[in-house]
Amino acid sequence: MAAAKRYWQDVKEGDTLAEVRVEKLTRTDFVKYAGASGDFNPIHHDQTFAEASGNPTVFAMGMLNASILSRVVTAFAGRPNVRRYKVRFATRAWPGDDVICRGRVTRKLELGDEKLVEGELEAVNQKGETLISGSFVAALPSRG
Repeated sequence: MAAAKRYWQDVKEGDTLAEVRVEKLTRTDFVKYAGASGDFNPIHHDQTFAEASGNPTVFAMGMLNASILSRVVTAFAGRPNVRRYKVRFATRAWPGDDVICRGRVTRKLELGDEKLVEGELEAVNQKGETLISGSFVAALPSRG
């Protein structure tokens, strides 16, 4: 998904960022992410291991959800313009869960030659439970 061309002057505090939604996470999603990231912890793909650990089933890697949430920022500002991306994990996503990601601009500022936008982020499941909360800082181009 390419970032929209957006100028610093056109952004206002309180603006919402476009929502990103992934419906019905699957065990296959977990395994594909494990292959891409190298995170082969069996709690994310082995049912027997997950149950022995006290979980009802396998669950998504926190960083899989963080990567989905990051798409909100990169769609807003473009990957090269992200200056900071921080997340805090709150709860797990299970097979069959939806991941709904959103963000909001909280501040605009100038730092040196850069025109920056700060914001807050959240990923929730279909029940409205927070999976991840976070924040970002991104640089945007200026009109002249």
